[in-house]
Amino acid sequence: MPHTPRIPDIPGDLLDPAFSENLRRIVAQLCQTSHNRFPGSQPVSFAKRDLERLENEDYWVCEKSDGVRVLFLLLTSPDGAQDIYLIDRHNNYRVISGFFFPHHVDPKKPLGSTIIDGELVIDTDARTGQDTLRLLAFDCLVVDYQNVMSRTLDKRYGRLQEWFFKPFRKMMQDHPYMAQSQPFDIKVKPMELSYGIEKVFNEVIPKLQHGNDGLIYTCLQSPYVVGTDPKMCLPPAYDVSGANQLCCWDDRLKWKPPSENTIDFKLVLRFPPDPYNQQEPDFTAKPIFGLHAYIGGRDNYEPFDELYVDDDEWERLKASGEQVDDRIAEVYWETREKRWRLMRFRDDKPHGNHKSVVDNIIQSIVDGVEKEDLLARKDAIRSAWKARAGQPSAPVPTSQQARPPPPVRGPMPNGPNSRPPPAPSSHHIDLRYGPLQESPYSRVGGPTTVLGFHR
Repeated sequence: MPHTPRIPDIPGDLLDPAFSENLRRIVAQLCQTSHNRFPGSQPVSFAKRDLERLENEDYWVCEKSDGVRVLFLLLTSPDGAQDIYLIDRHNNYRVISGFFFPHHVDPKKPLGSTIIDGELVIDTDARTGQDTLRLLAFDCLVVDYQNVMSRTLDKRYGRLQEWFFKPFRKMMQDHPYMAQSQPFDIKVKPMELSYGIEKVFNEVIPKLQHGNDGLIYTCLQSPYVVGTDPKMCLPPAYDVSGANQLCCWDDRLKWKPPSENTIDFKLVLRFPPDPYNQQEPDFTAKPIFGLHAYIGGRDNYEPFDELYVDDDEWERLKASGEQVDDRIAEVYWETREKRWRLMRFRDDKPHGNHKSVVDNIIQSIVDGVEKEDLLARKDAIRSAWKARAGQPSAPVPTSQQARPPPPVRGPMPNGPNSRPPPAPSSHHIDLRYGPLQESPYSRVGGPTTVLGFHR
């Protein structure tokens, strides 16, 4: 079973819907998007075919933290006042206080409006046992009023370091008492070149004070791609609203050991009929735990498979008094028993994984890439990187920054956030009682065995 990480609560006061909607419009203007949805990007699962991609394109790699994904929003008013908000994946806004961010040119002036991508984690000091809530920043969308989403990763990361973090770190070194008013610490997540994974495995991950569940590869030449759960290039690919067709760049790849891959489904309970009244469910009986995959739109799901819950687990779930039905559940696959098991509930996610993402993760489980496969490929990846950059393939110190090649893949036409014309929307049906869409992996409509999984 994959380990269960410690997931922090997001600090701050939740804003009322009207004020949050106003902030969403401001964020859309800063990000130059045509919608008010959560603008964060989302990685897709790593598969064997991506080993070739790492040879053909330049990627940076970092450890994948166990935590809560948030966007850090700094809004600076004309009079210099700064307001700070955290945006979760539900696109909810929480206001926080205690921070000030100086300008990178004149630290006496405030940094302008900024949007940072990051993850909240709980770091635990192994010596003292003290917990520290920390924001690990790894990308940026806007810095000092400037939208940098169309720029390549190295340029965005440079702005994150030089314009946002270094002036803040210098201020904190000069005035350490300011930390007392801050609800969490801030650091920038270190990055390595894609062939530097040996350092990530052997030096970075062992020193972490928080949980880790893999690696994140980010394409160096790609712009920042807006969208939650961007799909692999399966024609057609849709965003989570089901309304807009997306161009799939696969700019961020999420690697986990195959045995640790998990999937987020909506858990739907189905109780048997009451023996005394066949028209009513028997809520005292143990139900069927249906796993439903997201198919797009506001809240459209289709049955995918069943979750195995033993009697003791069911008793614990009942004793907890928590809602179980219609909740997003993160599950893992028990290979020997050939069944899905509950790992945890993901209340921080508005939806389960899209069915195309589910298929992709299953492929990663069945035909996954082991740590040894990545390490065995690093020399070939390094040689290909150096060849593209016109550099010799002799070893270079890990502290030396490799010079990236000129961008070979620019922003999408008409900006990084443009969208092709809307694709025909899928038909909306009540999946609880109406006809079911057929899926190649569905217990209802597909074969009994797919990719080694018994449905």
